[in-house]
Amino acid sequence: MSTSATTETPVWQISLDVPKCLEEPVTELLGALLEQPASAYCPLESDLALVSAYITDRSAWNAAKARLLKDQIQSFFPEEAGGLNLKIHCRKIKANDWQESWKRHFKPLDIGERLLIKPSWNKRKPKKSQQLIVLDPGLSFGTGQHATTRFCLEEIERLQSTPESQSLLDIGTGSGILAIAAVKLGFSPVKAFDFDPDSVQVTRENARDNDVLDRLQITQSDLTKLKPVTRQRYNFVCANLTHDLLKSCAPTIVNRVKPGGSLLLAGILKEQFPAVKKCFNALGFKQIRTQEEKEWKSGSFKAPTA
Repeated sequence: MSTSATTETPVWQISLDVPKCLEEPVTELLGALLEQPASAYCPLESDLALVSAYITDRSAWNAAKARLLKDQIQSFFPEEAGGLNLKIHCRKIKANDWQESWKRHFKPLDIGERLLIKPSWNKRKPKKSQQLIVLDPGLSFGTGQHATTRFCLEEIERLQSTPESQSLLDIGTGSGILAIAAVKLGFSPVKAFDFDPDSVQVTRENARDNDVLDRLQITQSDLTKLKPVTRQRYNFVCANLTHDLLKSCAPTIVNRVKPGGSLLLAGILKEQFPAVKKCFNALGFKQIRTQEEKEWKSGSFKAPTA
């Protein structure tokens, strides 16, 4: 599977209209549900936003997921969504239409002073201080536009301030953007894994396109099936996952962080964050920094020194 659909690849658009005030949270909910990036289009003359995501496997969308998305919207935003007759559409489209829709939404992104992430069709050049990551949006999650992904990128850029190399593990790598950024910033060794074979393939292709494949170890692994205890630990661990997975796999995650190391937790709705924080606090991890953006909250945690 490539980072973008070819003209021969069948693509289905999953979409729904929501009030503009729900544009961003519903975009994130749909993306999280499908484990794919989602986007929104807001016509100036309308009070509604069209939220869409794209899949190449039609079986990835079904009536149960449609009901779950509707229930999530009604549960998380009862005032804004009260009385709405939410209709979710699934239609087959041309791959070219999908590619063009992304060009309207995916813009260059500066991360601190040392990273520039941009799509291949954009002609902007990086500053002398910036490492360049070229990443076209594809059917694998992670372009840097998502609030939680951006928090992790900003923390990686901020925390890598020492001249010596430091190790990093990216759990649930998606498109590989965090691992690729880590290599570009000088982390070593860098390892990334995902349970989805398509994500692993996409990460390899993105790493190759950004000339870091030989410096990035990528594997297919299921976090829920890993042994909690391991000898291999890292200075930095990124876990941009769902809140239930973070809590259920917390012992496995923390045992991969070196004493005194840093753990980045993201992919968490604001109302879910206190329970996630409590879980990792109980394992000795201290919250150092948090960031809220719309409905999402992410945190940077420090491991105990012994």
